[in-house]
Amino acid sequence: MQGFRLGSISGFEIRVDLSWLLIFFLVLWTLSAGLFPATYPGLANTTYFGMGLVATLLFFASLLAHELSHSFVARAKGIPVEGITLFIFGGVSRTRMDAETPGDEFQIAIVGPLTSVLLAGFFGLIWYIGINAGWSVVVTGIASYLASINLVLAIFNMLPGFPLDGGRVFRSLIWKYTGDQRKATQIASTGGKWLGFLVIALGIWQMFNYAILGGLWFILIGWFLYNAAEASYEELLLRTSLKGVRAREIMTPYPEIVSADLTLQELVDKYFLSRRYQSFPVIQDGQPVGIITLSQIRDIPREEWVYRTVQDTMMPTDQGVTARPEEQMSQVLEKMQESSVRRVLVIQNGLLQGIITANDIARWLQRQREFGHQMG
Repeated sequence: MQGFRLGSISGFEIRVDLSWLLIFFLVLWTLSAGLFPATYPGLANTTYFGMGLVATLLFFASLLAHELSHSFVARAKGIPVEGITLFIFGGVSRTRMDAETPGDEFQIAIVGPLTSVLLAGFFGLIWYIGINAGWSVVVTGIASYLASINLVLAIFNMLPGFPLDGGRVFRSLIWKYTGDQRKATQIASTGGKWLGFLVIALGIWQMFNYAILGGLWFILIGWFLYNAAEASYEELLLRTSLKGVRAREIMTPYPEIVSADLTLQELVDKYFLSRRYQSFPVIQDGQPVGIITLSQIRDIPREEWVYRTVQDTMMPTDQGVTARPEEQMSQVLEKMQESSVRRVLVIQNGLLQGIITANDIARWLQRQREFGHQMG
């Protein structure tokens, strides 16, 4: 996902995915052109727009507070949190590892909905005071909406479908009862898939009742929940399968290399067009200096290929795309996920030992399945 950095709060980087802009303007339009005019008639259009803008900003501030609560508790439990990303369906805390105990999982998950309930109570109190004090509907209307939407957010997040907060709470309870994190994740993920199906069915029902826009959104949310539940379980399986595995066990040893002095045109003609590889380690004076990928070249205008070199285009090794042969694959996976090239070079004593790509991991996992998980 592409996006931009918004800032940081207490050491947590706040990023905004580009998909978030779509939901931001949709919420703004829904409030300023729909909900507020219908609920509080007789105001000026500029007033409705102002109410919509303030309510939308505070709504996303509430989502951010929800995610920050997860991040604060996770950090208190010793789980590294890189930051928070706001995207089309809300927000997500970017952690480098899962909770290690069901108790930690429960506390990290439950604090989000509790935060939303507290926010609902706070805005509800403002609405109550405002109504009794005769404040303008501009203030009480915004407060009423924020109280309601935070309560809805808390209830929705507590539905027992992974990876929603309720699904994580559900997983922690099963994990505590069975002592098996994988089994707990499988059951909670299945609940998430069924929840996704139900939301999709609700969307289809709404469309048949002529609520086209609402129905489409429910279908989209249901589709997202289904895929997120499936992806979460597959990610856990991947982490579990690779636990204790070293980089040297996964890597392709001594891969074919290219010189840093090659032009991109030479690289394409002599290597990419005649090989099956999507990337090559780059060598200069016998030392690995970076990785060059086919996707990187595609981003360069073709007329520049004749004079632009591999060294000008590659991802240098000093940007986190290297690993040691004895390094744990859990750490290597983090590097691959953080890097735009999705690959790492395995280097020891300044010499190239191998390369790890997604295909290398997939082949290793396939061999493990074929041999009944006896490997590693």
